[in-house]
Amino acid sequence: MIARDQRTVAGSGERLDRHLLNAYPWLDRATVETLLAAGQIRLNGRPAKKGAKLAAGDILDCRDVPEPADLKLQPNPDLPLKIVYEDDHVLALDKPAGQPTHPLRWAETDTLANALVARYPALAGIGDDRLFPALLHRLDTQTSGLVLAAKTAAAYAELRAQFRRFTVQKHYLALVHGRVEKPGSLAAPLTHQTRSPCKMAVARNPDKVPRNDLFAAETAWTPLETGREFSLLDVTIYTGVTHQIRCHLAAAGHPIAGDALYGPPSSPSTINHQPPTNSRHWLHAARLICTHPATGRSLDVACRLPPDWPAAK
Repeated sequence: MIARDQRTVAGSGERLDRHLLNAYPWLDRATVETLLAAGQIRLNGRPAKKGAKLAAGDILDCRDVPEPADLKLQPNPDLPLKIVYEDDHVLALDKPAGQPTHPLRWAETDTLANALVARYPALAGIGDDRLFPALLHRLDTQTSGLVLAAKTAAAYAELRAQFRRFTVQKHYLALVHGRVEKPGSLAAPLTHQTRSPCKMAVARNPDKVPRNDLFAAETAWTPLETGREFSLLDVTIYTGVTHQIRCHLAAAGHPIAGDALYGPPSSPSTINHQPPTNSRHWLHAARLICTHPATGRSLDVACRLPPDWPAAK
């Protein structure tokens, strides 16, 4: 930690948060916001806000700023780590619902990534994101199932290239509202919803959406079980956009059960007679097919549904 760093601002007009990112280039925005919220950054003797505009001669007093050595992913050996597949190059992990894939801030310790580096310390150095080491893709916090990780830098580079080319086949299981009796698909670009930036929406008028906020997305589904009120779908995504399955299925009229963001506010108690809950949407990453980074052969990994998965009734 840098115990105290006091400096005089030379220029004017720059936002404080941008100034701090330039002054401490190893910090990310989330860490800067944490420092500001904790009152560790003072502007002219007073606690500062991230949007404050700086003027020449302003005095910045920065205390307990993390140094690069402090910003290592913290291993958490108390977290369980369920391994579905392992060899010298690749790991396939079963992430439980409710656990984030990786931390957003260096102080967080309850994620899959924290459990991973506790079991495999060398993996902390794979990849160029300190908070997202060795992992090839993310799952939403409440989505359970397969997450792939690389055990070598070479395997990481090769698998990342496959994900960028959309050649990795990803299959999910989704419990959705409504009777789905035949296969379907939706190829529709997604964009961030204007009123809720954390929520995606189908771009109805893509020509009017800024190019950097328009994401091509294609989803297909096949019913496996069809009940009176719910259906179990095998879902395939050919792209990898944030909330793609949740948003596309909701747009198709079959939101995922328990998805408070894209569907009904809670799952009816008729699902296995469980009480309504907003804490879990019923989406599971069940199967992943890629080319093995070392052998060149097809690698097909599957992950069973969690034991609390409800039936389609």
